[in-house]
Amino acid sequence: MSEEQKEMQVEAAEKAAKKVAPVTTAEPEENFDWDAYENDAVVPASEKDALTQKYAETLSKVGEKEVVEGTVISMNKREVVVNIGYKSDGIISLNEFRYNPELKVGDKVEVYVETQEDKKGQLTLSHKQARALRSWDRVNEALEKDEIIKGFVKCRTKGGMIVDVFGIEAFLPGSQIDVKPIRDYDVYVGKTMEFKVVKINQEFKNVVVSHKALIEAELEQQKKDIISKLEKGQVLEGTVKNITSYGVFIDLGGVDGLIHITDLSWGRVNHPNEIVTLDQKLNVVILDFDDEKKRIALGLKQLTPHPWDALSADLKVGDTVKGKVVVMADYGAFVEIAPGVEGLIHVSEMSWSQHLRSAQDFMKVGDEVEAVVLTLDRDERKMSLGIKQLKSDPWQNIEEKYGVGTKHTATVRNFTNFGVFVEIEEGVDGLIHISDLSWTKKVKHPAEFTQIGAPIEVVVLEIDKENRRLSLGHKQLEENPWDVFETIFTVDSVHEGTITEIFDKGAVVALPYGVEGFATPRHLVKEDGSQAKVDEKLEFKVIEFNKAAKRIIVSHSRVFEDAQKSEEKAKKNAEEKSTKKAVKQVKEKLEKTTLGDITELAALKEQMTADAAAAKEENKD
Repeated sequence: MSEEQKEMQVEAAEKAAKKVAPVTTAEPEENFDWDAYENDAVVPASEKDALTQKYAETLSKVGEKEVVEGTVISMNKREVVVNIGYKSDGIISLNEFRYNPELKVGDKVEVYVETQEDKKGQLTLSHKQARALRSWDRVNEALEKDEIIKGFVKCRTKGGMIVDVFGIEAFLPGSQIDVKPIRDYDVYVGKTMEFKVVKINQEFKNVVVSHKALIEAELEQQKKDIISKLEKGQVLEGTVKNITSYGVFIDLGGVDGLIHITDLSWGRVNHPNEIVTLDQKLNVVILDFDDEKKRIALGLKQLTPHPWDALSADLKVGDTVKGKVVVMADYGAFVEIAPGVEGLIHVSEMSWSQHLRSAQDFMKVGDEVEAVVLTLDRDERKMSLGIKQLKSDPWQNIEEKYGVGTKHTATVRNFTNFGVFVEIEEGVDGLIHISDLSWTKKVKHPAEFTQIGAPIEVVVLEIDKENRRLSLGHKQLEENPWDVFETIFTVDSVHEGTITEIFDKGAVVALPYGVEGFATPRHLVKEDGSQAKVDEKLEFKVIEFNKAAKRIIVSHSRVFEDAQKSEEKAKKNAEEKSTKKAVKQVKEKLEKTTLGDITELAALKEQMTADAAAAKEENKD
């Protein structure tokens, strides 16, 4: 036994002795046998046994491995002495009582008797084991009776804390530590706190406790008292408790209110942390509250005058203002010209251009811009602005800069099936019809001729000032080659051509000078009877030339067909000439003939008839 333990036992004995009634002093017995006392024979054995029995009856009967109740009779920084009514007291480490820092002398505690006497004759007790043996029953009892119990916060864990309750490790969720959000869990480690058991999993022996539950009831009453005294328009002081993306929660002293992000400032707020910080104290005004749901709507901006009320009375439509782009949308941009005072620049007021564009093409959030006030409604607190008005309208004097016949360089903006939309300058758009792209090439779609974003040379053909549109041409930059083609591709003239495309109704033929002709299937038959194919180079005869429609009809078949006809005609003419000569000779002879020559004349006639028949048969072949 250590010296300190001995001192504690002596101290405990002295305290116990003080409680014993004082012994009255008496005169020493004259006949006392001191020799017998020295030999331990003063009291007879029978009397000694009786005294021992009597002393034993004054002690509580303690069995080992039992849980009994004891009384704290003394304690120091390391140990606690507990009296269980046994012949000696037990000493327990103070660490076993760390869950109860308020332990004091005289408190009743449960202890587990490990041994009645160890090797040194000391009673060995354990408070921790006593708690462990009774812990599960105590925990279940605490849940059933909704008791408030004490626990020691041992350490942090994922999502909360581990708490020692009756020797059991219980889980304290982070959300159950306090009614307000906890930002630093570590401050609770090592503390003894009061809890309520809120959940027990009997199968897995899991226990969940809550400290928040203890104060919620009290807070609920506080909330009722506070809300009952609230009035709309009342100004209160509060503390910033939590900041979210949609607003700020304010602690009004036991009850929370919400300042929505739109009620923080008259100006645009991207996130509430731009305006407030955690634990900041500020004044707020009550906008609305719900007694049943305990919801309180608060406002901060309402404590200052509305910026529209402070807007200069001299500001009017047509004035130029400066501001900052705070919000972008496809249809326009919101510009803040003063804190809380915004105007909308619609995309149509950003440029004189007529083709569709997005507002992001002109500006972005954060840009400093200058604009003209187009409309101003102080009652509705609305304003529309424009930036294109800072520049002169290019259509005001369109004839001077873009007169008919003038040539310009434009940019291709869009395609349609019937033409190309181009922009000569911002706000000045025009259309090149597909038929005005090329004199010679048959353009089926503008994409075959140019591409979006490409520059293109144009000439102004017509001005439509009312609809703000120019009719433009590209081919008109060159002289009409069809005036020349008219003299080259005359009807019946023959030219070499290449078949570039064949379809059901005929074929496209590439002719000299970049001109295209058209041949029907009947005119694509070759001399040997076969059909001409793509990429074949053949002789073609012009059978039709239409300058107005820019159309040339050609035929390959006509080339050899007309040649055959020419040969036949020449042969026929020669035969006719021969016949006429023979007839003439006959007539000359008839004038000189005599009656005796009749027979010879008849023979000549028969010969001529036979020759004519033979010539006819030959022509048929």
